[in-house]
Amino acid sequence: MGFYKKIISNTRFFRIRQLSDIPKAFFVILLAIMAVSLILLYSAGGGFSQWCEKQLIRFIVGFLAMFTLAVIPIRFWYTFSYILYAVSLLCLLATSLIGVIGLGAQRWLNLGFFQIQPSEFMRIALIISLARYLSDNPNLCLKKLIIPTVLVALPTALTIMQPDLGTAMLLLIGSGGLFFLAGVSIKFFLSLLSLFCSSLPFLWFFLHDYQKNRILMFLDPQRDPLGAGYHIIQSKIAIGSGGFWGKGFLQGTQSTLNFLPEKQTDFIFTLLSEEFGFLGIIFLIVLYCSLILLNISFFYQTKNLFNRLVIAGFTLSFTLYVTINIAMVVGFLPVVGIPLPLVSYGGTSLVTIMASFGMILSATFQRTKASFE
Repeated sequence: MGFYKKIISNTRFFRIRQLSDIPKAFFVILLAIMAVSLILLYSAGGGFSQWCEKQLIRFIVGFLAMFTLAVIPIRFWYTFSYILYAVSLLCLLATSLIGVIGLGAQRWLNLGFFQIQPSEFMRIALIISLARYLSDNPNLCLKKLIIPTVLVALPTALTIMQPDLGTAMLLLIGSGGLFFLAGVSIKFFLSLLSLFCSSLPFLWFFLHDYQKNRILMFLDPQRDPLGAGYHIIQSKIAIGSGGFWGKGFLQGTQSTLNFLPEKQTDFIFTLLSEEFGFLGIIFLIVLYCSLILLNISFFYQTKNLFNRLVIAGFTLSFTLYVTINIAMVVGFLPVVGIPLPLVSYGGTSLVTIMASFGMILSATFQRTKASFE
């Protein structure tokens, strides 16, 4: 207990002055992406009040979360990482038992005054827990991989049961990236890949009907153009109709005539494509790539292994969000319900992504030190 009291009572616990060390480009890029989100949500809702107003409030909450986590020393998250993981796991378990059902999935936990999606918080808890274990055990052998594998398997299984294959995929791929950076042998990944591929015929029978339909529609959307294939067909029409310049702000016919499904959430990228065309797509992708490259530069400037793994884990997770959503709406991947980060309408996802950026900034404040001491 004395160690925890020492951390909390430390006069440098909140290091607000170090916020001045953050590159100004980081804030400029975030604000630019958020401006894109508000413009698109204004268009999707036909005004400010329907989605745009609530999203603006969530951006403010997200910034507060980011600044709060940024000024807390990264050692705090190292110390309490396993506790955070245990709490997140209990929330996931509670969601499976008493969670709110919406759109055929049981993914939300009702806290009375608002609802949360525990799988998003688990994404953060899993990354910092794995970062702690892998940094404490640099010379990994097969025996030492049992514990981190269990850390990944438990929340992944609970997330699949909700069902939420998209988030489960983020947990698995993101964790695999941390394993790789920590020095796990490539043979381990090849063994898992072989096991997964060999089990695919059996896994098919455990999928829900709607998940099977999504895979079949990915292979051939025209098999049910007015049913399961409707989303991806309309998405491709909207993207293609935007051309190079786009149809203009508030001029998207697929959106205004409500042909475009989920235009404010998972398929908001198609709204951008229709109204702002190829130029709008390139503008947003450049913003995303700039933010990712900036985080990668933080990674290479940092010496502490735990800090490096935290930065890498959250950067990889954010990159997967962007890649999977765009690939999904253009038909390169099945529809799995992954939002476009910082752009799609939503609360838990936005706030947790901003919180993860706060932890990245906290890790960079100690980038010149190889240890916490």
